[in-house]
Amino acid sequence: MPGDGFEQFVRVRYTELLHTAYLLTGSPPAAEDLVQTCLLKIMPRFERIAEPMPYLRRAMVNQRTSWWRALRRELLSPEPPDDARPDPTGAFAERSALVAELARLPERMRAVLVLRYWEDLSEAETAEALGCSVGTVKSQASRGLARLRVLLESGDAQRSER
Repeated sequence: MPGDGFEQFVRVRYTELLHTAYLLTGSPPAAEDLVQTCLLKIMPRFERIAEPMPYLRRAMVNQRTSWWRALRRELLSPEPPDDARPDPTGAFAERSALVAELARLPERMRAVLVLRYWEDLSEAETAEALGCSVGTVKSQASRGLARLRVLLESGDAQRSER
C-alpha cells in the first residue's frame, strides 16, 4: 500500500500532471484518464522511484502513444481543462487555437513541444523522458515550432476572412 509520500506527491503535483496530460491528449477527460492510469501503475512501487516527475512524464507519453495506436484516432477538444471565464485580452482564444493546432501535430513532435516548452525541461531531460537523442529533440522542436507557426498563421487568416 502506498505511503504518505505518494498521497502527498499526488496532492502537490496532480494539477501539473493534468496540464501536461491535457496538452498530450487535447481532451480534459482523456487527460484525467491518462494521469490516473499512470499514477495507478506507479503507486505500488512509488517509494522506489527516485525521480517521480520525469518517470511520470515518460509514462504519460508512452501511455498516450499506446492509446493512440490502439484507437487510431484522437479524441480532441479545443477547450482547456480549467473553467473558461470571460477573457477580455483574447488569451483564451489564443490558447484554444494553440491547443487545437498542437493536437494536429504528430505524437512525437507534440510530446517534444509539450515537455520542452510547457514543462520547461532541458533538451537533455526531454530526450531522456522520450528515450531519444538530444539531436532528435532539437530537430523535432524546430520542425514542430515551424509547423505550429504555419498552422496558427493560416488559422488567423481563415478567422479574419469570416
